[in-house]
Amino acid sequence: MKYLLKSFILFVSLSFSGFAFAEAVIPSVNKGDTAWMIVATVLVILMVVPGLALFYGGMVRAKNMLSVLMQVFVIFSMMAILWSIYGYSVAFTEGSPFIGGFSKLFLFGITPDSMAATFSKGVYIPEYIYVAFQLTFAAITPALIIGAFAERVKFSAILIFMFIWFTFAYLPMAHMVWYWAGPDAYTDAAAGSAAGATAGFLFQKGALDFAGGTVVHINAGIAGLIGCLIVGKRIGYKKESLAPHSVTMTMIGASLLWVGWFGFNVGSNLEANGLSGLVFINTLLASAAATLAWSGAEWIIRGKPSMLGGASGAIAGLVAITPACGWAGPMGSIVLGLVAGIACFVAVTSLKSLLGYDDSLDAFGVHGVGGIIGALGTAVVASPALGGTGVWDYVTNSVAEYSMSTQFISQAWGVGVCIIWSGIVSYIAFKLIDIVIGLRVSEESEREGLDISEHGETAYHM
Repeated sequence: MKYLLKSFILFVSLSFSGFAFAEAVIPSVNKGDTAWMIVATVLVILMVVPGLALFYGGMVRAKNMLSVLMQVFVIFSMMAILWSIYGYSVAFTEGSPFIGGFSKLFLFGITPDSMAATFSKGVYIPEYIYVAFQLTFAAITPALIIGAFAERVKFSAILIFMFIWFTFAYLPMAHMVWYWAGPDAYTDAAAGSAAGATAGFLFQKGALDFAGGTVVHINAGIAGLIGCLIVGKRIGYKKESLAPHSVTMTMIGASLLWVGWFGFNVGSNLEANGLSGLVFINTLLASAAATLAWSGAEWIIRGKPSMLGGASGAIAGLVAITPACGWAGPMGSIVLGLVAGIACFVAVTSLKSLLGYDDSLDAFGVHGVGGIIGALGTAVVASPALGGTGVWDYVTNSVAEYSMSTQFISQAWGVGVCIIWSGIVSYIAFKLIDIVIGLRVSEESEREGLDISEHGETAYHM
């Protein structure tokens, strides 16, 4: 009996220790994180439709208003489907340093119980929510590009371009910058090295991009610049009035973008925790600073601050803080916003006039230039000496020793690769489409307006 009792006690002890062990290693999801990520995903959708659509729509002439709304609306829908068919798998599964694999084509193998890693060990979110969140990024990025050549490109040409560019520019950049094995793979130095070897090319280079400075903004900005150069200027550029038909609409759109951007940036933390609070205030302060900087610069140089300038400044600040928002401190975010507001104002006014390209709605001037400033500036504002968080070492579970110069080189890798990659893909895609079906609408259609000529309807009935 004594031996039976001892055996029973040993069995119970081992059983409970086994349950405790299981609880320690089996990942689980937190309902608060999950709820926040659902909200963040909805906020990013708000950024695109209606946010970006109204922001861009207000800046074109009335005869092209619906064409812009339609382009944003359909691009968003098209990218959502492509993302679910092959985009997610190509961007976020293990493959080469430059592109992922096909193991999750058609979202194969993903179930309500599937989990995606966050940035904390042992913390996960439902993979379906991660898929949906990343879908919104993949959908807004191509939509940003249309601002560079608005009012003059065929709807069919735009859709074909977006399919090519999404496949060969966006997906590789997303994989290169964001794909990694997750924090739980970094158990020790050897495991960390093995896990790092499977990560994306720019992740391995140490490039930091919290929410899309390279993947989204520089990527789209460069594509837009190439597009407006190949397509050419609008009829009447600098000869006729091409003024925005509704700055009111643009202000509404900018406001929706600003609100939605909290989903964009804070959601990229994948968790609802203290760091989310830092990202939130950084996003708020950088945009506010850039609004003041752009408006102030315009006031000094042009004599009057405009609402269009204020709205553009807010977006410039949001673009610049996007790659840095998880590593900067609040004061660093203000400085980054001030720099971006002034630099993007100069790019949109002086640089565009100097080089003579017609970036209709300043997709390159705001997203390209602002993204470059933000990506490179991340190396500065992330420094713990300047109030930044530094970079977390998942092997030692502590903040790593920080070198601003080393990090700047890593950031330059990200910027350089993105400019070259997006530039080449965009050039080939635009040229190919121009040869096959033509990029530009006829002169008659352009003068009539794309609302009627491309979609057979008008935004306003007089």
